[in-house]
Amino acid sequence: MNNSDKEETTKKMEHKKATSKKRSDFACRIHEHVKLGPKLSETVKGKLSLGARIIQEGGRGNIFKHIFGMQEGEKLLKASQCYLYTTSGPIAGDLFISTEKVAFCSERPITCTSAAGELVRVPYKVLIPVEKIKEVNEGQDVNKTEQKYIEIVTGDGSEFWFMGFLRYEKAFMNLQKAISKSS
Repeated sequence: MNNSDKEETTKKMEHKKATSKKRSDFACRIHEHVKLGPKLSETVKGKLSLGARIIQEGGRGNIFKHIFGMQEGEKLLKASQCYLYTTSGPIAGDLFISTEKVAFCSERPITCTSAAGELVRVPYKVLIPVEKIKEVNEGQDVNKTEQKYIEIVTGDGSEFWFMGFLRYEKAFMNLQKAISKSS
């Protein structure tokens, strides 16, 4: 085996290791994402209904437009499946990051009491105008470093915690991009 063949073999082995690590990391992210849900069957049912909705509405951009509206010139930068952490526990949904706002809508409706005292099922929604964001912080669970989260703090001191991202780095990068454009 000559040097050229050895180099070729070494490159192939390094590529294989890198590809294997990427697959392993993605599998871990999927596992962590699914673990945050209440039950595997509920999580899978929610993902299937979300997939059907995305297809029916013609993409996440159209879902964002339909639920939150868009201003002229506003662009959707990223839509990410994640969980919003609440005092009642994590809620699965989509985080939308646009040039004007950060918005979250739950995959499934939650049950709450209306003003008339009736039980109603409504989606859990959060809308944060980008100019109201004071800071964005990255974090991770000290005991489980693969569990990363994003904390958004608004000018009035409200805190929003998003976790369980399949593509955490891309969501964080696009959030930074939206904030830098508004400054």
